[in-house]
Amino acid sequence: MRHNVDGRKFGRNTSHRVAMFRNMANSVIEKEQVVTTVQKAKEVRRVVDRLITLGKSGTPAARRLAFDRTRSDAVVKKLFTTLAERYRTRAGGYTRVLKVSDRRWGDAAEMAVLELVDHPELDRKRKPKAAAPAEAEKVEGKDEKAKDTFGGFRKMFSGKSKVGAGKGPAKAAKKSAAARKTPAAGGGGNKSGGSSS
Repeated sequence: MRHNVDGRKFGRNTSHRVAMFRNMANSVIEKEQVVTTVQKAKEVRRVVDRLITLGKSGTPAARRLAFDRTRSDAVVKKLFTTLAERYRTRAGGYTRVLKVSDRRWGDAAEMAVLELVDHPELDRKRKPKAAAPAEAEKVEGKDEKAKDTFGGFRKMFSGKSKVGAGKGPAKAAKKSAAARKTPAAGGGGNKSGGSSS
């Protein structure tokens, strides 16, 4: 029986479980929102809330303790500056768990969003890559010409191939045929029908 034994085990040993909680807590603090299973979200919520409370104290000892628990300078900096200021008047409950209707593909686990309360609007859209200035000039110069989709491949294969350089196709074909032994010609393994003596 597990009377008065707190916390879920998740089928992991202690070090694996602690590392998982550390990684997930760091992700919540950095990105302010993660999607995970409901059970993991409820356990990680405890870790994140304690870290934010530690960050609100602002002492050097608390900063060392926070680094020991997160092992990330960026997370510690955010805890003791941005989040400490944001949650200065809040007495607790810095995170929320919102259940998601879609279940995970594969094992049909219940999913949830673990997020920090009062976070700024998150922009989750993918941003298009900005072209480098030199590349942008090249693209502008090619606007007049019809766009050649296979130009890169043509450039790659325009020179002589390095494989079999200096040999004609007939020589290469003869060499490959001579080097290859078929079972009928006496080559191959024991099961392929070659001679055994």
